[in-house]
Amino acid sequence: MTYTTELVTDEHTFAALSPDWARLYGSCSTATPFQSHPWLHSWWLSYGDPGRLRLVLVRDRGELVAAAPLMRVHRPLPALVPLGGAISDYGDVLLDDERGEQAVAALTDGLAAAARTALIDLREVRPGGAAERIYDHWPGPRRRVTDSLCLELPAAPMPDLIARLPSAKSQQRVRAKLRKLTALGVERHLVEPDEVDKALRRLLELHQLQWQGRKVTSEHLRPRFCDHLVRSVGPMVASGDAVVTEFRLDDDVVAVDLTLLSRRLAGGYLYGAHPCLRERKADVAVMLLDACTEHARGTLSLLRGNEPYKHHWRPEPVVNRRLLLARRRTAPLLAAALCSVAARRRGKELLRRWKEHDGGGRS
Repeated sequence: MTYTTELVTDEHTFAALSPDWARLYGSCSTATPFQSHPWLHSWWLSYGDPGRLRLVLVRDRGELVAAAPLMRVHRPLPALVPLGGAISDYGDVLLDDERGEQAVAALTDGLAAAARTALIDLREVRPGGAAERIYDHWPGPRRRVTDSLCLELPAAPMPDLIARLPSAKSQQRVRAKLRKLTALGVERHLVEPDEVDKALRRLLELHQLQWQGRKVTSEHLRPRFCDHLVRSVGPMVASGDAVVTEFRLDDDVVAVDLTLLSRRLAGGYLYGAHPCLRERKADVAVMLLDACTEHARGTLSLLRGNEPYKHHWRPEPVVNRRLLLARRRTAPLLAAALCSVAARRRGKELLRRWKEHDGGGRS
């Protein structure tokens, strides 16, 4: 057995792992773009706390064959959680597809040693993710609970997605919207790596403009998010792990879309669109989906969220997993985490019932 396990806590070492990490990322078919080195390292620079980095690495004669990108947190419970945080739609570990159960066992042992007195809390694991192999191999207390809902479409050309719509009338409506975009003269331009910085800043300007006066994810407006996006996406575009598309009207950039890519999955991550498009009766959602289908592989994910407009396309609901792993000594932390999950679910259910009752009373 030649597998060796290493715990990295130094961010400079993390930065230097880029070539090894890229090879491993390319060898893990279940990886999503949120496990790429540019995304994770950039996220750490924007959001990480010094001293809390925990990268569990497994090597075979120097070659990186498995990795768990984690950080230590102390609230609400002592835990190791995935890098990427709330701005990442999927969390996972990386395992080389060519390696067998010995590599899984080595990474599992490394995680158990790194956890010590902390719970391992793997959030937003897509079904079939590599972390499920760790869960299956885990010798101590463990629980799998549901996490966020994602909606997914097949990676098919736009005509095939239109054919999924429930009626001929709705199909005709979408085709008319595509013709409208052509008649308006909306043109697409794929952004080159050296143009990404400018394009993403324009995306965030348009994103803020389109949500002006409405509820928006506040993190998307913060400088640290901008820094992270600019720093990570340029290398991802260069390596084929992201596509930035500008939409131009009369030579003006009126929309910008960021789509993230991996071997089996494409996901429209963020966009910004000028209000003039809606004023001209352009359907922005159709415009973005049409562009995204040209790059989709395997699965076209609409990512997290259950917004009504997504259901128009009859997507498949896919629920992410939360994998909780404990050692014998940390079993009470697992119990506390499960109590917290149950309390949150109960609170959401009570809030939903209250809204339904309150809405009924007003009507």
